[in-house]
Amino acid sequence: MDRRRFLQGLAATSAAAGLVGWEGASAQSGAPAGGAGTLAPPPRIPLAKLSTEGHARLAGFDVQGAAWSVFEDLSTPDGAITLAGPDGGCVLGKRTESCAAEAGTPYLGLALKELALADADLLADRLLKRGEPDPEQVRLAAPPLASTLDPKDYNGRLPWTTFVGNVACADTMPVFPDGRTRTFKPMQETAALRDEKLAPQRREGLLGGWLPAVHKVFPLGEGRWYDVLVFADVDAADRFVVQTWHRTALVEHGRVSEVHYGYSYPSYPPTRQPPSAEAFYRALLRFHDAWQQQLADACAMHTPDPSWADMARHAFARELVVRPGGSYPKYGAVDRDYYGNEYDGFQDTFTSSLYANLEWGRNAQAAAVLDGYFTDFVQADGMVNMRGAETGQFGLTLSLLARYLHYTGDAALLRKHQGKIEATARILLDLHDVSLRLPNNDPGHGLLHGWNESDACLFPEPQLWWKPYYANSALASRGLRDLAAVWERIDARGKALADRWQERSRVLAAQLVRSVRANVRHDLHPPYVGPLPGAKLTFRQSLLQEKPSEQQWPHRAYAELLQADVLPDDLAHLVIDCMRGHGATSIGVVANVAPPSPDGRDILGFISYGYAQQLLRLGRIDEYLLFLYAHRYHAHTPGSWTAGEVSDLSGGMPLFCMPAQLTMPLLLRWMVVFEDSEGEVLHLARAVPRRWMGGDRAIEMRGAPTRWGRVDVRLQPDGGHGVTGEVRLPERVPGAVWLSLRAPEGKRLGNVRAEGAVVKERRGESVRLDGKATEVVQISATFI
Repeated sequence: MDRRRFLQGLAATSAAAGLVGWEGASAQSGAPAGGAGTLAPPPRIPLAKLSTEGHARLAGFDVQGAAWSVFEDLSTPDGAITLAGPDGGCVLGKRTESCAAEAGTPYLGLALKELALADADLLADRLLKRGEPDPEQVRLAAPPLASTLDPKDYNGRLPWTTFVGNVACADTMPVFPDGRTRTFKPMQETAALRDEKLAPQRREGLLGGWLPAVHKVFPLGEGRWYDVLVFADVDAADRFVVQTWHRTALVEHGRVSEVHYGYSYPSYPPTRQPPSAEAFYRALLRFHDAWQQQLADACAMHTPDPSWADMARHAFARELVVRPGGSYPKYGAVDRDYYGNEYDGFQDTFTSSLYANLEWGRNAQAAAVLDGYFTDFVQADGMVNMRGAETGQFGLTLSLLARYLHYTGDAALLRKHQGKIEATARILLDLHDVSLRLPNNDPGHGLLHGWNESDACLFPEPQLWWKPYYANSALASRGLRDLAAVWERIDARGKALADRWQERSRVLAAQLVRSVRANVRHDLHPPYVGPLPGAKLTFRQSLLQEKPSEQQWPHRAYAELLQADVLPDDLAHLVIDCMRGHGATSIGVVANVAPPSPDGRDILGFISYGYAQQLLRLGRIDEYLLFLYAHRYHAHTPGSWTAGEVSDLSGGMPLFCMPAQLTMPLLLRWMVVFEDSEGEVLHLARAVPRRWMGGDRAIEMRGAPTRWGRVDVRLQPDGGHGVTGEVRLPERVPGAVWLSLRAPEGKRLGNVRAEGAVVKERRGESVRLDGKATEVVQISATFI
């Protein structure tokens, strides 16, 4: 949903119309947000490994009597800051991305009107024409977010494009393109920053690669730039006020010729004076240490381009910033849309967070999110404490609870909420019972009727969307099946209930498949299947001709249908082809489907990961990588990586939402470590890009959790000739472990050896690995 457009439309058609408690948290310098206990010591680099040759010494400061020095590489805007103490130090690297649109023709030479009105995803077709897409071509396919900002599109005011905060505070502080916040303006001290021509040409990034510190560079010409840093005080204990540190420096030909420091507000002499350089850098060290400690439990990932792994870590840091106390749910930040309490119980906020944290081994955060949600937002009858329940999300919730048990073994927390979990499942069974009482010839017989999208409840006649959307039954079947498989570990006397859930799951899936097959329109090319049975028009036709349309929000319905993985492969392929060919994708990402308009073809930043997940299952790797690249470059702002709920292709600024931010960690984890839905097969390196396999930098993920235990994967390409590596198998051996070794473009996979012996069982570019639990298997392969 595009919140701005949605609310405008809602106001034109109708006059449509509880905050739960929250206890303040301690400052970030205390325990980790997930409640895991004492923080580990912050990481330090030995002094012998710190290189500051050619760097300028900017300041010194004391920490508990120990002297520290600050060095910065001023030869480039991306030069690192090094903080060196008596026993070691830390390096805060910089990496910026241009926020301006590239010169030249956007949209790969197509007119925006042409690609917007076409049923087919023309940009995806072009980017996939030669197979695996080129990430640079994907980036250039449309202007970057926030590159074309007009105040008239944002109620007369330019929008913020990123924000900062700490774990303890219940709010966040927006940062605008010119580097100001709502309480501090660097241009008050630095008059040159008032030039409105500077901000559109800025470069942005994050200090330390992924830390939630905003870094902006405003180019002034050869060897000259303004350098702006903004980060939140991690030691501030204010409940709602975000205290912020600021540095604005003019760098000219390798030296700082002007610098100003700030703390939250403008000066009010003589009482409020600007902070010293020493205070700023001491706070910066605390900031670095606190955030490194908060994310110390996330499994380690290394990618040839470090920015990819950094995006995942930044998403988790941003979630801690957005959630008050690190765990209370918020869908958005800063503004009422979507920071208001009416969004706090949104099911997608819960499921995306639980899923992403589990996949990256952040078990303490996953437990805090699960416990908080079931305590505050799941009622005794299983209904959510939020305006409009989404039927499919009840099923996804059950599936993720089973995953939580597989990954953590924490049955005690699930027993704490056992009554609410059973009630959640009962909602689905009750809806199924109602559907079974319909006549056998009713298109919705045996399929769950209910809202698929929460916004349905905001319309004058919400019953229009109380329909048997396929996604409702698909995710219900998946959730009941997965929960039933583990239920006796939660309730030793629960076999009868588990058996009932298994049977209902089987019946639902069988009816779903029958209905989908019966409703395929083979007269269209590609064949078409709607989001619910009995639809006579395609979703685009319906949105144009039927006001309102029962096929509103088909993007969610399709993404959830695929995510459930209950369709046989032939139907799953058909649904994907239908989406790509009939208007439900944009640059390979699920589109935010609306009535066709020449003005654009928006990208859906959140909930669309289920579509990508099915691409990966089906081996449609090129399309998976296109989704990954397009989501990064066209659903995130450049450098600051603020993820949009719905993003246009014209360079506007979307509304931020947290589930969109958590998409990238899921995509990157699955690229390297991915489990099949039935818990039989572990896939490794299934979607590693060919260009990475043709380079010379390692691809690595360590400590990735699976239902069989933690797994390590490391691949070391040697420049296109071959690859070596090792896999540490989990504590329990899966039914099968398949390792993909995707040859660089123009080559093919030759011999593969595991522990020196030729691997004989192969499927295309995948080889089956054998070994004992926790065994480290050495791999070598050639590309020919």
